[in-house]
Amino acid sequence: MESAEIRRRWLSFFEERGHTVVPSASLIADDPTLLLVPAGMVPFKPYFLGEAKPPAPRATSVQKCVRTPDIEEVGRTTRHGTFFQMCGNFSFGDYFKEGAIGYAWELLTGSVADGGYGLDPERLWITVYLDDDEAEQIWRDKIGVPAERIQRLGKKDNFWSMGVPGPCGPCSEINYDRGPEFGVEGGPAVNDERYVEIWNLVFMQYERGAGDGKEDFPILGDLPSKNIDTGLGLERLAMILQDVRNLYEIDTSQVVIDKATELTGVRYGAEEKSDVALRVVTDHMRTSVMLIGDGVTPGNEGRGYVLRRIMRRAIRNMRLLGATGPVVADLVDVVISTMGQQYPELITDRKRIETVALAEEAAFVKTLRAGTNILDTAVSDTKATGGQVLAGEKAFLLHDTWGFPIDLTLEMAAEQGLSVDEDGFRRLMKEQRDRAKADARAKKTGHADLSAYRQVADSSGSTEFTGYTSTEGESTIVGLLVDGVPSPAATEGDEVEIVLDRTPFYAEGGGQLADTGRIKLSSGAVVDIRDVQQPVPGVSVHKGAVQVGEVTVGASAYAVIDLRRRRAIARAHSATHLTHQALRDALGPTAAQAGSENSPGRFRFDFGSPNAVPGTVLTDVEHKINDVLARELDVQAEVMSIDEAKKQGAIAEFGEKYGERVRVVTIGDFSKELCGGTHVHNTAQLGLVKLLGESSIGSGVRRIEALVGVDAYNFLAREHTVVAQLQELVKGRSEELPEKISGMLAKLKDAEKEIEKFRAEKVLQAAAGLAAGAKDVRGVAVVTGQVPDGTGADDLRRLVLDVRGRISNDRPAVVALFTTANGRPLTVIATNESARERGLKAGELVRTAAKTLGGGGGGKPDVAQGGGQNPDAIGDAVAAVERLVGETA
Repeated sequence: MESAEIRRRWLSFFEERGHTVVPSASLIADDPTLLLVPAGMVPFKPYFLGEAKPPAPRATSVQKCVRTPDIEEVGRTTRHGTFFQMCGNFSFGDYFKEGAIGYAWELLTGSVADGGYGLDPERLWITVYLDDDEAEQIWRDKIGVPAERIQRLGKKDNFWSMGVPGPCGPCSEINYDRGPEFGVEGGPAVNDERYVEIWNLVFMQYERGAGDGKEDFPILGDLPSKNIDTGLGLERLAMILQDVRNLYEIDTSQVVIDKATELTGVRYGAEEKSDVALRVVTDHMRTSVMLIGDGVTPGNEGRGYVLRRIMRRAIRNMRLLGATGPVVADLVDVVISTMGQQYPELITDRKRIETVALAEEAAFVKTLRAGTNILDTAVSDTKATGGQVLAGEKAFLLHDTWGFPIDLTLEMAAEQGLSVDEDGFRRLMKEQRDRAKADARAKKTGHADLSAYRQVADSSGSTEFTGYTSTEGESTIVGLLVDGVPSPAATEGDEVEIVLDRTPFYAEGGGQLADTGRIKLSSGAVVDIRDVQQPVPGVSVHKGAVQVGEVTVGASAYAVIDLRRRRAIARAHSATHLTHQALRDALGPTAAQAGSENSPGRFRFDFGSPNAVPGTVLTDVEHKINDVLARELDVQAEVMSIDEAKKQGAIAEFGEKYGERVRVVTIGDFSKELCGGTHVHNTAQLGLVKLLGESSIGSGVRRIEALVGVDAYNFLAREHTVVAQLQELVKGRSEELPEKISGMLAKLKDAEKEIEKFRAEKVLQAAAGLAAGAKDVRGVAVVTGQVPDGTGADDLRRLVLDVRGRISNDRPAVVALFTTANGRPLTVIATNESARERGLKAGELVRTAAKTLGGGGGGKPDVAQGGGQNPDAIGDAVAAVERLVGETA
């Protein structure tokens, strides 16, 4: 049974049994405590926590998931993978244990002809929590599973919580016996390789308190309503139904292995080492495509770093397998072709995904070259000091800064006769991971303090937003916090957070900044509002300070936004939509939105592009935008189903979470996007849009910054003034300015070259005299001295090499010259072959000199360069070099 059919049967089975089918959410988690969605229940977390009301009492989904904590195990075990699909069915206060267990058994053991998976009931083993007698009784008496195939396990294995205070409950896992060839018998309690878990049923019935780890926390009591959260690993079930040994050999993975073997010439199954590498490539390329498909781009932080790391591991493993040329294009193509059956958006976005992936491959090839040069220097320095082990700090620097894989460092160091301090490297990696985990824990505990907002949501419902049609209006204060603490009242000077039952204030979101303004009470109290946020879905929290009077919960209020600010932001937001469409028209669909910020009179727009946008293209984009303004196109908003929006061609932003009903903003016949923000009514209201330029903000992501309306006019007015001043200076018309200024700069550059040439000649004139004045230090010709201040590093290097060349090769020679440039001392030291045969190496001499100068340096045995902080120590540095020559020679 193919993976796509497993997915179809799951959704069909539960839909027929009253479950609402929920499409997979983006892998980009809508949760500040998570980088990526690691479990099928994550999109439903607000419902389980009581932050929002579920759309239906029953739901089902097949959720895309990514987990990376066990990345080093990928390819080595049958069960570890970074990307997987979690099939889930959920009940919010509806059915409980008996219902969940019954559905699971029916679907797993039902015949294929009747829509089930057709598993042999005799091969299914069950685990339940230690004291969950109810679950065991259902399995034994209602389902008919023999008691000997039901095992009880402890909190670590069969009890679930989110890791923070909140819902929790016992689990019951369904395991499949793969047979004696996978290990000893005895059930999942004995061998989880043979008895592989395929479905976990979580019975949320308790509330837990604070505590560490999976086991050390108290149970505070029962939940008001009991919920069900289950998860079946699609890939694990495919492994069983397709009768293969591991996750990497199922239909959606085997084709990637086949392509990798084709590209490398290595046969899968030939040996364990190459098999592991092929499985790593397969898993990581699948994950990479899915992440890029959901809008993640490679970077050095957050989810971007996750993508970069796994892509580079895949590329590196392809090289270890023997691939010498580009491989990503072929691998991405086969993943999209396979996974596109389940996720058609991959096929639609093929070009964008390929562009991002190919750019990262090209960047990593450059990184390999740069890292190789740095590694060579580190190896040379280690050997120069007589060391045989490359420091763990060096290996960590290569890995952390340059993305240089540790296995590559080990291999290349061994080729040059060195081992690597792996313990030191692992220690630094562990310290980094521990810091990351500590940060994650801190985020979780910080995020847990939302109960006050949830209480408001539970008692008063969501805040009604009236700002699309009104900029002021009557409302009632339904929630009040003073200095972050719920309070019945607040007085003059208090910092407050106010929740209204209805509001014209736009809460920050979708790239649009929040409204500001005032809330006035009938009592005469006034609150200045400077920010509006939605800490929990649907609840707008107005943050500000009480200026006059007393504010109380339940009081009638009149909310008024800053209309001038709102209009300026609306102009910026509409301009962002126009810019997005104009860029897509110019660059293609790969120029997808990757973020934005719409503020009064200006905006920034981030989009996908592997290269800089040429100035001519940016000019064309700007012209097109302003042409649309002149066409006076109407701007309209309409609420419709997500399916209807897609049929109409509306553009959705990657990473945004959309419900079943969405708001579509249409600008004439030019632009159509899903958007919840505020906009102008007609493009003529924008007046003018001026693009200031574009720049890179990360691998494959560019940023345009622009001005709108009066701000754009003021900018152009200032530019006009500058142009007029330049015209006066060069005595020419505006159209002549580029040519005249270019000519002036060319003359200036020629003059600088002449000055540089004169300076170099003057410096080199001293070479003969310096060589003739060489000292004899234990048979070595030593030339030391200080040349005129301001001599550049290149000139100093040329002088040192010239002096060395004037001394006979038969005579050991060391040339060490110093200068001061920009207030800092600089030295270049060179040795000839005869000197190096006597143990005199330029790198060691430079380090001694630079240390005396209060700095550092390094280089090769024949020539090296260094510097420091203290120019007054040049005399001491000269003496230190001469002393080291005497001691070594």
